[in-house]
Amino acid sequence: MEVIVRPYEQRFVWNLDWNLLRTFTVVVEQQGVTRAAEFMSVSQPTVSSALKRLESTLGQTLLDRRPGHFALTAAGEALYAQGSEMFGAVARIPNLIAAADRVVSGHIAIATTSHVVSPHYDAVLADFAARFPEVTFTVTVTDSAEVVSRVRQNTATLGLCLLRGDEESGLTHDVLYRERFGLFCGPGHPLFGRERILAEQLAGQPAVSFQTEAENGPLFHVRQLREHAQLRAEPRAVSANLLEVRRMIVAGLGIGALPLHVAREDVEAGLLWPVLPERELRETDISLVRNPKRALDRAEAVFLAELDRLIADVPLAERSYR
Repeated sequence: MEVIVRPYEQRFVWNLDWNLLRTFTVVVEQQGVTRAAEFMSVSQPTVSSALKRLESTLGQTLLDRRPGHFALTAAGEALYAQGSEMFGAVARIPNLIAAADRVVSGHIAIATTSHVVSPHYDAVLADFAARFPEVTFTVTVTDSAEVVSRVRQNTATLGLCLLRGDEESGLTHDVLYRERFGLFCGPGHPLFGRERILAEQLAGQPAVSFQTEAENGPLFHVRQLREHAQLRAEPRAVSANLLEVRRMIVAGLGIGALPLHVAREDVEAGLLWPVLPERELRETDISLVRNPKRALDRAEAVFLAELDRLIADVPLAERSYR
């Protein structure tokens, strides 16, 4: 007969000092013992001693610390992945307890990439905020990879971002809307205002790029758009933020990609000019990403239900931009 050992029956769970795990997590996130000690308002020897005790408990070296060098070992990487997820869950306990109240209250943490522009999503957010004034929000704008990481580690209720195929494991995702990217130049560019731009006129032109245009990145197809236009292989300027990419294109640093519906007002205002015909533009999906393992408070559950209703009731074509 197979004996099943429950998690709380394992000796390791009782032997582990959970404060050591907290200290280790802070050391990793602060990238060093000294900065972690300052962050926690304790002495450096206290932090170093905690790390030694944790490594002794685990029988593993967790950090590779040498002068001018700080890195996680394979065991450290595995422990940090679990530890950060645990801390995200523990941090949410007050909201979960408060959710027992009949009033819809709680906190919604949203992680989003910088170029999410969706009137449908905005309408859901506005309606929800008006109906449930007790709910609070935090919105963190970062790159798509970090959005996925925050959702996976349970530090965000939901994420709005571009997805790579290998990032989907363990998460659920739905297409919030579909957008098309085109290439644009700024007012000072010699191609600005030209109606018919030939391929040879684009070849070799300086480029502005998103960081996520790297190979296998969520905007790799935008990189392919630049490569198809034969812009310079190495971008002159790179940013993870859409507003900064736009700023650099307008300033004349090079030709770069932007979503059409985001660039439309700037085109009408004479700040941007499209350099590719419509048939050559590329589509991409902005996804709503969730962690199915996350225990939701009432505010989170209701808000996500409203977004699910939007996705179910409004056809993708109506939520998308051409």
